[in-house]
Amino acid sequence: MTQLFLPVLQPLRQWLDQIEVRDPHVAKQLYKLIPAQCPFARDLKFRGRTLLHIPPLCKLNPFYDELMGLRFRALCYLVDECGVDIQACS
Repeated sequence: MTQLFLPVLQPLRQWLDQIEVRDPHVAKQLYKLIPAQCPFARDLKFRGRTLLHIPPLCKLNPFYDELMGLRFRALCYLVDECGVDIQACS
């Protein structure tokens, strides 16, 4: 599906990939704002039995890989450059 949007969204995807994290406050906000896991995956249960499984839909987001890369760069900046304990940020 991402291939379908590739030509139109490519400049925005490249821009997201080129963002450099150089500010601890921005890095911390990015780390908190971008979820590590897809928040949409759910199991609907009734009386202990799974009735329906809703799969994670994040892979359908054409910017998913770029956002995960940005979150990772923010995390690396906080740990490597600032010496922040990530468990304290969560």
